[in-house]
Amino acid sequence: MKNPWAKKNPFLSMWFSGANAVIGATRGRATAQAKRQASTLLTAALTPPRKPKKRRARR
Repeated sequence: MKNPWAKKNPFLSMWFSGANAVIGATRGRATAQAKRQASTLLTAALTPPRKPKKRRARR
């Protein structure tokens, strides 16, 4: 007698495929955002602070 739990389920397979696609896209967006934030932080840390502009006195 065959084990029914070992049989392939096409609906479950499609569901897992869709879930994997969504998770992959989310992971890609999160990685890109983390890289942008890291580069911004690194740039801010390495550049000297800007000097404030001198204001002219009003008459």
